[in-house]
Amino acid sequence: MNIALIGYGKMGKAIEKIALEKGHQVIVIVDSKKTIENANFNGVDVAIEFTRPEIALKHMLFCLEIGVPIVVGTTAWKEDLPAITDKVNKQNGALVHASNFSIGVNLFFEMNNKLAQIMQDHTEYNVSIKETHHTQKLDKPSGTALSLAEGIIENNEHYSNWKLVETDHEKNSNEFFIQSIREENVPGTHLISYESQIDSIHFEHVAHTRDGFALGAIVAAEWLQNKKGIFTMKDVLQH
Repeated sequence: MNIALIGYGKMGKAIEKIALEKGHQVIVIVDSKKTIENANFNGVDVAIEFTRPEIALKHMLFCLEIGVPIVVGTTAWKEDLPAITDKVNKQNGALVHASNFSIGVNLFFEMNNKLAQIMQDHTEYNVSIKETHHTQKLDKPSGTALSLAEGIIENNEHYSNWKLVETDHEKNSNEFFIQSIREENVPGTHLISYESQIDSIHFEHVAHTRDGFALGAIVAAEWLQNKKGIFTMKDVLQH
């Protein structure tokens, strides 16, 4: 594949490394020095976008307009999902988006859903989520934490809401807490805890490097070839 990288920070460089190892070519790089409007997308098979929420929409619309499939790893833009879905349908385009492209994290999502179902009958336990990321990550909570929260709410009828907190707070009976920690050099850690008065159950995913996210993005880009529609990483892993 000929790949356009939109965003060339640490994540973009990790994607480039794995793409080259898998025999693909990076023929376009969009970054702060070269905006997407000034890039030549001739010959691009797929774009992979990891930037910031406030510019991701522009990048998605640009790629869909010129007929380039796009894999989107930027999070915190879900309010624009209806507009993007409409654009994909109108342009007969192709887009994969995910809160996290790591294959391990997506397995973690499935296990979280199953655990939430199991714990539904054990109301003596209170669930919480703690996510820790590098200091360059601006959105709180992380997109991964939000996906985990959605999984808990969808699979446990006792919860209908979550609250972002810095420390422990008094909570309503139908909500749970998410804590967001920012520390140097942490690719991403997500801890789900079920606490009761007599014991604790902890369930954790720890990313050691960015390579898992980068590999998943490449796998999604490969899968997206010759497809039309809007997809998530769950679609990629189920086919």
